[in-house]
Amino acid sequence: MTPARVLVIILLLVMLGVPFALSLARQGSAPPADAPTLIVVTPHVQQIRDEFARAFSAWHERVHGEPVHIDWRIPGGTSEIRKQLDAQFHAVTANLDQLDGWEIDEKGALRLPPGAVGYDLMFGGGSYDHGQLKRGFDDTTTIRKGSDSNSTTLNLEFRVSISAPAGFSQAQLDQWFGENKIGPQQLYDPDQHWLGVALSSFGIVYNRDLLSELGLDTPTSFDDLARPELHAMVALCDPRQSGSITTTFDSILGNDGWDEGWRLLRSMCGNASYFTASSTRPPIDVSQGEAAIGLAIDFYGRGQAQTVPSGRVGYAEPEAAVYVDADPISILNGAPHPELAKRFVEFCMTEQGQALWQFPPLDTPAGAHNPVGANDQPLGPRHNALRRMPVRRLMYDKHLAHFIDQANPYEFVSNISNPGWRTGVQVMMGCFAVDIPQECSAAWGAICRARLDPDYPEDVLARMEATYLAWPETPVDADGAFDDKDPAEHIAWTEENYGSIRDSWRPQGALPRARIYYTRWFRAQYRRVLDISAHPEAPVAGATTQ
Repeated sequence: MTPARVLVIILLLVMLGVPFALSLARQGSAPPADAPTLIVVTPHVQQIRDEFARAFSAWHERVHGEPVHIDWRIPGGTSEIRKQLDAQFHAVTANLDQLDGWEIDEKGALRLPPGAVGYDLMFGGGSYDHGQLKRGFDDTTTIRKGSDSNSTTLNLEFRVSISAPAGFSQAQLDQWFGENKIGPQQLYDPDQHWLGVALSSFGIVYNRDLLSELGLDTPTSFDDLARPELHAMVALCDPRQSGSITTTFDSILGNDGWDEGWRLLRSMCGNASYFTASSTRPPIDVSQGEAAIGLAIDFYGRGQAQTVPSGRVGYAEPEAAVYVDADPISILNGAPHPELAKRFVEFCMTEQGQALWQFPPLDTPAGAHNPVGANDQPLGPRHNALRRMPVRRLMYDKHLAHFIDQANPYEFVSNISNPGWRTGVQVMMGCFAVDIPQECSAAWGAICRARLDPDYPEDVLARMEATYLAWPETPVDADGAFDDKDPAEHIAWTEENYGSIRDSWRPQGALPRARIYYTRWFRAQYRRVLDISAHPEAPVAGATTQ
């Protein structure tokens, strides 16, 4: 091999090795191979995982004498994690007779022994999703005891909670949380199946340059996403793919009421340029000018507003209209390392853990001014600005001046409870918008053009709007199940009837048929809107308005 070729190979190895070495240096020294390992399933991004793994290991070594590995499992978003956990727990209970150490308590709940499942914690997601882990499922099993020649069979019924109580004292909870409330929401489950460790909200991310070109002011209300000037320029998430956006839409319904809330959601959907499955996409597209405005999780919106040059991107939280939710952690029933899991929850609630969410990174100039914590070391993340809101009030009272984002969710939260119409949001929004986006956009576009035309006949515009905003009646059989073949009655889409309509979707096979029925109905309505626009003087056959 010639000297020149050897030199080329050496240079190549250096080029490949330096980034790897720098990456290791940024992560810090890894715990030894025999250190305890905590297994955490999470939807959190890499930056959060890196900062919490490093900080928890250092805290655990200082407080308990040894560092800790975290084995992160990332099967997907919150919905995918819940499906995986549900499948894992069903598999465990199906083979309960092969598992030792389980018991059914006095309330009929199944308690699994350590190691019965593969994860210790679920870290991240919304309070609704962690509430569903607590709710779990009802199950039955048959247990045979004794030898084959002299055995008895027990038929057992029990409830399976996927999460388990954390077991902290009430005095400890009071110290961490104070009043268990932000707006109408709880900060932790009173039974401690989940504890909020951060807070999340949704707001409006917007492109100042595009809004200025359209002659629009800075948005201050969710109503601004329905303006006719913004047709096909609003970035939205599919609520069937994002629990957070479902919660936000449900919150809008709660703040505005049934009629006005649905009118706003349908108008926003008419203005949508797309419905994405990823909640990270709208802020990016708004910053790049692919959309003028959109809904965004707070930390994505604020982060994009800060990183994009020239102040082109802004983020707004409508006053007294923002739903703020706890971002919890849950110890799992049958966790392999329950004591280590409890210690991780404890760490997340310390000032050291809470400072990771909102303090500037220590390797930045701003981070040099971070306050010092209990270990005489500066608080905050090492490399990554996480831009999340801590859950502890103490952090806002004591450290707000050090936050990257000078925002206190306890001050701007809406005090109106979500009405619990999440299922309706996911089902109906899929039918009237997400699954037929072109038809929805075309019909709403005709309405927007009419609204912006001062000479457009008001009566024709009113007919178009009424046709677009109409709702199908739900056909049901005598037992109240959805039935579009031989219905006993038709139920109008009203707040009073919502519970009955939702229940009509529960029988096996009913919901897929209902979706097909509703989607066809909305598609026909949108065609009628276009017919009215094209032939304003002609009556529209079969037009339906409610």
